[in-house]
Amino acid sequence: MQRLKAELKVAGGKLVRVSVQTEGGRVESLKLTGDFFLHPEDSISKIEECVRGAALEDDGAEIAGRIDSLARRDGLLLVGFSGSDVAKAIIAATATSKKIE
Repeated sequence: MQRLKAELKVAGGKLVRVSVQTEGGRVESLKLTGDFFLHPEDSISKIEECVRGAALEDDGAEIAGRIDSLARRDGLLLVGFSGSDVAKAIIAATATSKKIE
């Protein structure tokens, strides 16, 4: 299992930071941080959990779709970032990061 990290500066200047563990081409676990806002604030763990098991596709469509569906279903308000931004950061981590011990 690999732990990979990446940062993404999104439109509007917010920063999305991910630390992701992968296995078999899928997200095993995710830690999401940055200078964005999320309401309710304690919902970040829901986002981290909802991407578990998602395929690491080149475009991140499955990851973004899972986050967007969660936001609609649970009424989450993502301010300064989107599901697509998180997906881009995860894909960037898997494409550019090296294993972190």
